[in-house]
Amino acid sequence: MGATLRYAVALAIGGAVATIAVNIIGSFLMGCAFVYLSTKGLDAWQPLVMTGVLGGFTTFSAFSLDAFRLIEKGDIGQAAIYIALSVILSIAALIAGILIMRGVLA
Repeated sequence: MGATLRYAVALAIGGAVATIAVNIIGSFLMGCAFVYLSTKGLDAWQPLVMTGVLGGFTTFSAFSLDAFRLIEKGDIGQAAIYIALSVILSIAALIAGILIMRGVLA
């Protein structure tokens, strides 16, 4: 299910932008799911939701390939920006998801 959603985003947006988008959105949803499932005592659902659906939605391998392609084309600056934004914004989105969900469930 997650991989199908990722494919739909790739068709809609295309290219490296789609990879950044799914990784940021997936990180945000991972933060939300982590807090929600833990708070509600639904830890048994974590493998399905977090590893299965969200793991299939986000993709480190596509991120790596996009970065490699930029480097191979000689776009070192673009590659550096892509890598930095992907990592920083994905972690920021995860934190935002955790904080928002903790606020919602408080």
